[in-house]
Amino acid sequence: MVEIALDPDEAVIAEAGAMTYLEQDICFETKFGDGSSSGVMGKLFGLGKRVLTGESVFLTHFTNESKQKRHVAFAAPFPGSVISLDLAQLGEEVICQKDSFLAAALGTRVDIAFHKKLGAGFFGGEGFILQRLQGDGMAFIHAGGTVIKKTLNNETLRMDTG
Repeated sequence: MVEIALDPDEAVIAEAGAMTYLEQDICFETKFGDGSSSGVMGKLFGLGKRVLTGESVFLTHFTNESKQKRHVAFAAPFPGSVISLDLAQLGEEVICQKDSFLAAALGTRVDIAFHKKLGAGFFGGEGFILQRLQGDGMAFIHAGGTVIKKTLNNETLRMDTG
C-alpha cells in the first residue's frame, strides 16, 4: 500500500478501485482520461486505444479541498510490492507491464505502448500491450511478489518475462 500526503488543493490520479482509504476533505471524482493536457482529438484517440486494449477509459481524481495536509492510500488488487518511481529521474517516461499502474501525480500521462517484437507478444507470455507513464512527478506501480533493485553498470541482465 502507498499512502500519499496531499497539500491543500493538490490532486492525485489513480485507477478505479485502487483507493484503500481517504481522510476527510479529500474529494474524488471519476473523470475521462488522466488529466494531462491534450486536445479533444488526443483524448478521443486515447479513449480508443484504452477501449481497444481493455483498459478503463476513466481514472479517479482525488483532490484535497481542505486548508491542511490530508492523506489518501492506494493498494494493488493482488499481493505484491508497490514501487515508487520519480519520473523526472527516469527520463520522464517508464514502460511497464499492462495493469501495473496504481497512482500518480496529477498531470502524469497514462497511455499504452505496444511490444515491438512479434515473437515476444506470442511466446513471451505477457502479450503485446504495455503501459507507458509520462511526466515529471511521482508515480506508483505494483508488481506481484517481491521486487529487488538491480543497478547495472554496462552489464546485461536476462530475466523471465513473467
